[in-house]
Order: sequence, then structure tokens, then C-alpha cells
Amino acid sequence: MKIHPTAIVPGGAKLADDVEIGPGSIISEKAEIGSGCVIGAHVILEHRVIIGAGTKIGHGSIIGANPQDLGFDPGRTDTGVRLGVNNIIREYVTIHRATNQGGDTVIGDDNFIMTGCHLAHDNIVGNGVIMANNALTAGHVRIDDRCFIGGGNVFHQFIRLGALSMVRGGCRFSKDIPPYLVATGENQVAGINAVGMRRAGFTEAARKEIKKAFRLLYSSGFNTSQALAEAASQSWGAEAAVLFEFVREAKTRGICDYAAKKSADGD
Repeated sequence: MKIHPTAIVPGGAKLADDVEIGPGSIISEKAEIGSGCVIGAHVILEHRVIIGAGTKIGHGSIIGANPQDLGFDPGRTDTGVRLGVNNIIREYVTIHRATNQGGDTVIGDDNFIMTGCHLAHDNIVGNGVIMANNALTAGHVRIDDRCFIGGGNVFHQFIRLGALSMVRGGCRFSKDIPPYLVATGENQVAGINAVGMRRAGFTEAARKEIKKAFRLLYSSGFNTSQALAEAASQSWGAEAAVLFEFVREAKTRGICDYAAKKSADGD
């Protein structure tokens, strides 16, 4: 174990034998840090923070701070943050603890969260997600597996980003982003994430079917309910079925609109 003499590590913290902790870092007595983890300089782990093996946390990051929720009572609410294995958390990232008693903000495995990102209370992040610099999420955001989020994006509370969606930088969203799609602007999608699907090993047939599903949802002339009814009358492979199921479940915020349709309406 390599702990810099200026780091503060109370006796109650549970650390694997090979953990490294840099200068000036402050570790909570409720923290659990797995094997092979490296905690950079001036990192703060507050309250109950559980970090899986092989995770690296960059300088100045703060994990487990109180949520930015005026109704939260920090003295009476035991919540935390739970990170899976092999995550890379770069410099000055903030991840806040959950709001409901006994809950956790959850980050899965193999994620790459770049400098200055913020993950608010009660977020759920899947596996293999990439967040570029200064992407910001509000509370209760769900990010599914292998999303790619460009820099400087902002996301409203209670929205969901579907698996393998790709979000262009500098955008803002208050609606759900369906899986496999490229999101842009303000609550818009521009098409399918063909490159991401190829990299994920989707067959050509699956990609063509998802393109067909996209056209049914966005350019068939049907509204969302009508498109889902039409989809239910047809047979779909597993990947396209995931897309339609996501849309059926998007009841709180609804799904993003098609950018090309909005442009045409404006013309």
C-alpha cells in the first residue's frame, strides 16, 4: 500500500493492500477501495464510497459529496456512491451521493469519465460509457451501456440515454435519447450511430433493421403511439426490439425529435 504522508485515511476505511493514495487526499472512514486502485492528489471521498478493483481517480476529484438538493437532510440520510471495476475518472470530476435512504449513485464497469464531468445524485451509469470533458448530468439520469457523450453537454433530471447512443458536443437535452441514435442540438436526433454499432459487433442485417425501425419512428408520418402500434404488428430482431421497448418506456419525458423533420417544418 502506498499512501502519501499528507493524505488523511481514517482507520475505518477498507483499503486493499495495493491501493495507492496521492498527496493531500482525504478518504472517508466509510470508504471501501478495491485492489489495484489509484487515487490521485487532493481527491476527496466523502461518506459511503465503494470503488471496484482497478479504478483510477484523477487529481482533485470529489466523490460522494452531498447532493445539490435543498430537501436533502445530510444528517439523517445514509447514502453513497458505488463504482464498479476498471473505471477511469479523470481530474476534477464530481459524483454526488444518492438522496433516498440506503441508496447509491451507481457507476458500472470500464467507464471513462473525462475532466470536469459532473454526475449528480441518483444517476445510474452502465458499462463502457465515455463522457468527454465537462459533460453535466442532473439528478436521476440513467446512462445505458456504451454511450458516447461529447464534451460540454447538459442533461435534465429524470432522462435516459439508450445503449450505444452518441451525443454530439455542446448540446442540451430534457428528453430521452433512444438507443443506437446520434443526438444533437436541443432534444434532437440526427440518425443512427452506424459506426458505434459496427464497433459493437452488430451484423449488417441488424443495422439495416435498426435503420428501418428509425424510419418507422421518425419519418413514416406516424406519431410515436401509431409507430409503436405499427411496429407491434411486425416481426423484429432482438436489437430493434430493444429500440421499440425503450420508446414504450419513455413516458416521463418522451423521446427526442428528428432534427431533419424540425428543419423541414421550419422551411
